[in-house]
Amino acid sequence: MTDLDQLDQKTHLKFHWFLPTNGGDGRQVVGGGHGVAAGPSGRPASVPYLGQVARGAEDMGFEAALTPAGAWCEDAWLSTAMLTQVSERLKFLVAFRPGLISPFLAAQMAGTFQNLSGGRLLLNVVTGGESHEQRMFGDFLDKEARYQRCDEFLTIVRALWDGETVDFAGKHLQVENASLGQIPDPVPAIYFGGSSEAAGRVAARHADVYLTWGEAPEAVADKVDRIRKLAADEGREIRFGIRMHTITRDTSAEAWAEADRLISGIDPTTVAKVQAGLRKSESEGQRRMLELNGGSTDDLEIYPNVWAGVGLVRGGAGTSLVGSHEEVADRIAEYHSVGIDEFILSAYPHLEGAYWFGEGVLPILAERGLWEHPHPTAVSAQVPFAADGRRAAS
Repeated sequence: MTDLDQLDQKTHLKFHWFLPTNGGDGRQVVGGGHGVAAGPSGRPASVPYLGQVARGAEDMGFEAALTPAGAWCEDAWLSTAMLTQVSERLKFLVAFRPGLISPFLAAQMAGTFQNLSGGRLLLNVVTGGESHEQRMFGDFLDKEARYQRCDEFLTIVRALWDGETVDFAGKHLQVENASLGQIPDPVPAIYFGGSSEAAGRVAARHADVYLTWGEAPEAVADKVDRIRKLAADEGREIRFGIRMHTITRDTSAEAWAEADRLISGIDPTTVAKVQAGLRKSESEGQRRMLELNGGSTDDLEIYPNVWAGVGLVRGGAGTSLVGSHEEVADRIAEYHSVGIDEFILSAYPHLEGAYWFGEGVLPILAERGLWEHPHPTAVSAQVPFAADGRRAAS
């Protein structure tokens, strides 16, 4: 047994999937995000298709699905509200931007969603790293001021969810004699990401789960340590999650062949155009993603089984776990060893990718005591086997 296999067996990892409302889905990388228009896709972001993705994810054992927010995708609140009606158990990690709606209305919307869906809401607070996109929504604050407003916003929302009558007068937000008629049950967990100092301060005060994009484990460990210390200074404990893509197959050779296929379908002109747009981003996390790929298709394996190819044309999460099911399970265990307990994953296409990961990787993690199906009465995924009955080779 390796050191990674000897991790605390009492810790069960959580896995979440992604709903491609950002331009749809397909067999190529669908780019866009962070101020860059979404790229072409073969499958539109329709309720029937997204419903298939949601049902596949919940059958495989994913607990929730992240839905993005921004000018480049469908509205996350409305999309997920529709999808609650075509799925059964899956929770929805709704990304939203504080400041575009009032804190009282956001608290009320979250309560309505939670109460009418049977507790299937999680919230991903996105402060907004692109001033030019924020101005499209009528928000003209700079990045530092947006984080100050976010701090005030979450202070108000948390107090409302605690059942308090809130009088608050901040620099950016003000409410008077505010109280909710119905408290969400349960109160939705708040997920929060951001690599800047301002983001760290807000996360430490308010987040239940701090999210990072996928970098080498050592870099992730540094970020986890920094945010954990900030949270401790606030008298709080915080969990940690990571957002990555996946390319997992029965063998390592098959997985890397798929990564090569995705790269071969990306036009160099498109890469140059998207990279130029992403370099305008004010996001510290986006800057770090760009550093990993360098705008080139060369040397994209930044760490064993960690590939930076997606970030060539997609803003935000730009790295993938690539390898055999065993190799991907090993890397997940390594990220867990530096403090990551939750994984928000995706693939191209998302429907098939949910099954590749759910049938290939999750059973291996279950065997190691790191994961269990959140709904054990559902049909369990099985580890792929070769024709002679042995587990497929790495």
